[in-house]
Amino acid sequence: MKKIAILGSTGSIGTQTLEIVRDNPDLQVVGLTAGTNIDLLEKQVREFHPRLVSLQSETACKELKVRLADIEVQIIPGMEGLLAVAEMEDSEIVVTAVVGMIGIQPTIAAIKKGKDIALANKETLVTAGHIIMPLAAKMGVLILPVDSEHSAIFQSLQGENKNTISKLLITASGGPFRGRTRQELALVQLEDALKHPNWSMGHKITIDSATLVNKGLEVMEAKWLFDVSLDQIQVVVHPQSIIHSMVEYVDGGIMAQLGTPDMKLPIQYALFYPDRRPMAGKRVDFYALGSITFEKPDMDTFVGLRLAMRAAEKGGSMPTVFNAANEKAVSLFLNKKIQFLQIPEIIEMCMDAHHRIENPNVEEILKIEQETYELIYSKFI
Repeated sequence: MKKIAILGSTGSIGTQTLEIVRDNPDLQVVGLTAGTNIDLLEKQVREFHPRLVSLQSETACKELKVRLADIEVQIIPGMEGLLAVAEMEDSEIVVTAVVGMIGIQPTIAAIKKGKDIALANKETLVTAGHIIMPLAAKMGVLILPVDSEHSAIFQSLQGENKNTISKLLITASGGPFRGRTRQELALVQLEDALKHPNWSMGHKITIDSATLVNKGLEVMEAKWLFDVSLDQIQVVVHPQSIIHSMVEYVDGGIMAQLGTPDMKLPIQYALFYPDRRPMAGKRVDFYALGSITFEKPDMDTFVGLRLAMRAAEKGGSMPTVFNAANEKAVSLFLNKKIQFLQIPEIIEMCMDAHHRIENPNVEEILKIEQETYELIYSKFI
């Protein structure tokens, strides 16, 4: 029986992880955390019987406690609850599926307790990769990527000498606005941006895909995950989302991982690594597919990707500013407070205003996040 804890169980990755648990009776859920979705967390507790759960607010936890009076479960609010679930003694692997930099501290806590990490919270490595990866190596724990692109690279590296990597090729669907001009992007509405052509994801990551910011975050994450330089990472637009990413080796050989656009595959691979398990679902039909195509990303139109590359090159605390500014800008867009093209404008404003720190610690990272939010509040709220 493999025991797991899930941080962010009511989101897209969290709910799909629990689907995998349903199909694999040798997985046991011991801890769950959620943000504000009391109704869904209550259903999850009744189905999976974790012994420890958490919600963001104390008020929500009190309500959940009343609802679950007939069940024996410990409920702890806020960051204290996140840390408690991350550090649970009987869990073997922690799925970090929370959105945002709130995932940094519980990820560090879980690593310090010797837990393997199924990493779906990209902000952790984007902002604190220089802390996370050395700590994971010191503690001897695995960082198992759950993002489809990073899982594809991870799978393409199996059985290979990592010292022979020439290039990582990270694929991008191009999002719902591939081929649009900046003039056309000025007119898009929230509802348009949430219509991803291939993937079913949470709102935040769907908007990040529409701006191509998500691809920039993945470049930063890949640098830390696979210990490569930025000039060894290339973004390739692949509209069909069948090739999830590739690794080119020094001899020119390229290994790719292919499959249908389904996040359950990389989640399950991380949970059972190095084993593969049967999984129901649609398979790639190459006869029906006919062809696959590739394009160069348009960084003049999709400025977010260009800014991400700039932040990655600057390094230090600049990726934290990029990430925090994007988080807040996307939140404003989701609440219809700003226009689509204002997302990269806000990111660039914050990056231009920032005085870079070379190797920020966790406290500095969280302080920079707050300062970035405050700058945006002063200008847009």
